[in-house]
Amino acid sequence: MTLYAHITGWGTAIPEKTLTNDDLAKIVETNDEWIRERTGIERRHIAAPQESSASLGADAALKALKVANLHPRDVDLIICSTSSPQHLFPATASIIQDRIGAVNAGAFDLLAACTGFIFALNMATQAVRGGSVRNAVVIGAETLSRLVDWNDRTTCILFGDGAGAFVIQGSDQPGGVISAVMRSDGSGGDLLSLPAGGSAMPATSQTVADGLHYIQMNGREVFRFATRVMANATRETIEKAGLKIEDIDIIIPHQANLRIIDAAARGLKLPMDKFMVNLQEYGNTSTASIPIATVEAVESGRLRRDDKVVFVGFGGGLTWGAVTVIWTGPFPSEKPVNFQQQRRLATVRSWLRRLVRFLEGLIWGRKG
Repeated sequence: MTLYAHITGWGTAIPEKTLTNDDLAKIVETNDEWIRERTGIERRHIAAPQESSASLGADAALKALKVANLHPRDVDLIICSTSSPQHLFPATASIIQDRIGAVNAGAFDLLAACTGFIFALNMATQAVRGGSVRNAVVIGAETLSRLVDWNDRTTCILFGDGAGAFVIQGSDQPGGVISAVMRSDGSGGDLLSLPAGGSAMPATSQTVADGLHYIQMNGREVFRFATRVMANATRETIEKAGLKIEDIDIIIPHQANLRIIDAAARGLKLPMDKFMVNLQEYGNTSTASIPIATVEAVESGRLRRDDKVVFVGFGGGLTWGAVTVIWTGPFPSEKPVNFQQQRRLATVRSWLRRLVRFLEGLIWGRKG
């Protein structure tokens, strides 16, 4: 039996706090007109101190599961694409797995910068098609506001926080993800990076003083790269799907810069109204930008059942990729899931497991 990987649930988690361009003008030398002209961004959302990539990712995942009416215990795999993980390890995906009560799921993080959600969606698709996974959750979650230098107006104006998630389920009915393109060029890795904190440059007082734990970007070079690969990846995934550009109902690109999206539209000879754009509200939320834009497209009626949609993105690495999808939506289900109850049970279960490990330590000793 041929299995197809359908997107059956979707959800977002957006911090309440907003930072407008006028707010930024009080922090760094810039102004609203300058930012809008160069990026199209008007405001971005900033995570509260108690929020993190894991908490936002868990909220988005639960909303996606609610749309799909899929119980967390039926999730087999969680992939969290993030450039701002909760920790280097454990994986942010594992923390999310515990928070949502997905007791039967494997979980791992995927790092491909802003292209990460495209890569993660394709990885989950292949797992479902191969039959090793029935139900997967793919998450893009970011708190990039904690990685930007608020004295650097070339980067601090760009990034915002948020999370988005898809539920991927297998079915013998045709549709869902039908083609994907994943590409990388490590020779350009220095054009968009966070230099310190890894094994090559461990954290020291000097790396902190030198600002090497903040996002570094060569904006001019990244812009040239992005305008080239966005159109190319879109064409390639459409061709792999056996379709033509005129068959596509909507394109949902990574929300980095309005001028980049406009250049991609010109390169594809398509009007801008074919593209879903919401970066004016959120800025660049990296791996979260495509699922956030997708949810808004669904809620506004721009993305409907049986529509053919292309997701396309680019990011540090350098990386880029695209996916073609026939949009289907939730599978029919009989019994609704009480997600408020499940979240409470997940919290209780997590604390009980911690208590068991504590008691085991008292009984068997903690030396080893």
